[in-house]
Amino acid sequence: MKKILILVNDVTTIMQFRTELVKALVAAGNKVFVSVPKSERNAEIEALGATVIETSASRHGTNPVEDFKLFLTYIKLLKEQKPDVVLTYTVKPNSYGGMACGLLNVPYMANVTGLGVIENEGLLQKLMLMLYKFGCRKAKCVFFQNKSNLEFFQQRNVVGDNVQLLPGSGVNIEKFSYLDYPQDEKINVVFVGRIIKDKGVFELAEVAKQYLNNSNVQFTIVGDVEYGSENPFSELPNVNCVGFHRDVRPFLKDAHAVILPSYHEGMANVLLEGASSGRPILASVIPGCQETFDEGITGFGFRVKNAQSIKEAIDKFLSLSNEQKCEMGKKGREKMEKQFNRNIVINKYLTMINN
Repeated sequence: MKKILILVNDVTTIMQFRTELVKALVAAGNKVFVSVPKSERNAEIEALGATVIETSASRHGTNPVEDFKLFLTYIKLLKEQKPDVVLTYTVKPNSYGGMACGLLNVPYMANVTGLGVIENEGLLQKLMLMLYKFGCRKAKCVFFQNKSNLEFFQQRNVVGDNVQLLPGSGVNIEKFSYLDYPQDEKINVVFVGRIIKDKGVFELAEVAKQYLNNSNVQFTIVGDVEYGSENPFSELPNVNCVGFHRDVRPFLKDAHAVILPSYHEGMANVLLEGASSGRPILASVIPGCQETFDEGITGFGFRVKNAQSIKEAIDKFLSLSNEQKCEMGKKGREKMEKQFNRNIVINKYLTMINN
């Protein structure tokens, strides 16, 4: 039995992507503690069998004083809890949690869930890579969700050989079970995600405008506007914005295809969930998206930040018969079962922790 401490800066990191891991760790007889900011959903983490330790941590803040306070908070937490192993997720827990673990010689494993703004050259990139280098320096293992992100870090000497590749966070193929394909003549293309620029929503809105005169195509947007962004879909009659929903399965049931024109991803969970449900994928050909589908077999790709390319991919999809679309979805489901089953991720963690 081990005492395991998980450091995250948002409750959804656990509840959307790692509930099965927490359950597996608890079922194996470990004592699991989760450090997470205060949230009304923290009781859901406790229901998994873990103990919540509420820790103030901003997901997006760049105040150095607050970040230093977080570093000191992690040091205090480690001294009080004395965990056998620490698991960290996302930038700040990976960086400041990793540095705290390294300072106190506590074994830890980090998980890089994507690059985000680190992709953009400049002072911020240099600062964040430096933080990551210090944070991952003494990690027993640094997990990456796609090969491109791993190579990006290695080329910049942020990590060494203490790395492993995971199929993203994986997908719960039982929760996102195969759904019968819709027989409606009107094609429903579903986007699931935050309505922000980096998800490609402005390009998608531009494409949706080109289908205004096509009564056989509609778009459904599942997600909220964030970070002061505007909603480019608000005045489009062929786009149905339904807001954020914790359970997206009812929308996947009515989807003919799932689309994600994102600029960057670690591994696009919404595409994994869509494919697991038997829905063809339409996505940017970028790391974190392109791994989730096979071109022309389980979906169609398009160039990032390119509305014309998005439309061409949608038109290819629309040209298929309903039977062909259905077959594409079935093959996508098979791909998820073989390559992205969340149990693959859980077993890698259990193996590392046991060793």
